Amino acid sequence: MTARTSDTTKAAILRAARDRFAAHGYERTTIRAVAADADIDPSMVMRYFGSKEGLFDAALAVDLSLPDLTAVPAADLPGALVAHFVRRWEGDPADDALLVLLRSAVTNERAAERMREVFAAQVAPALAAAVGPARAARTAGLVAAQLLGLAVTRYLLRLPAVTALAPEDLVAGLAPALAATLTAGPAPAAD
Repeated sequence: MTARTSDTTKAAILRAARDRFAAHGYERTTIRAVAADADIDPSMVMRYFGSKEGLFDAALAVDLSLPDLTAVPAADLPGALVAHFVRRWEGDPADDALLVLLRSAVTNERAAERMREVFAAQVAPALAAAVGPARAARTAGLVAAQLLGLAVTRYLLRLPAVTALAPEDLVAGLAPALAATLTAGPAPAAD
């Protein structure tokens, strides 16, 4: 048997943790089960991550890797956003931290808070350039509702009518709704 390096051990633990959190949620995932899946002693999980909360935070670190939206023409922005998320999820949805976080957020307040932080810290600033800073937070919330709805129906619930669609059909079908969201309504009144 070949000895693992620190990096490969951490990677194995994080992969096992994502699988466990995705399949069983936060509450039913245990350090022992993650360690068994990673084929290591539970003390190694604690050594690297300190606690179940630390493991959860590390396993579900989410970087949406959004493109620079200032370079995208306004007419192309809705399709670019949908395509970005579809490409991300079509790669390996089982190992996508955002989908694991989404599944956990339904039953765990810590995960729900993390999901809110991800969209507030990454989507709203990215959209500010396209829709203006006054509308960015509101618009990011509505965009999140549409894109997370797609994630739930296609990748978590696996509704046949949605899973049957090719990725380009998802983009074509959802881009008009996103376009309406991006252009709808005046900026909210200042406090």
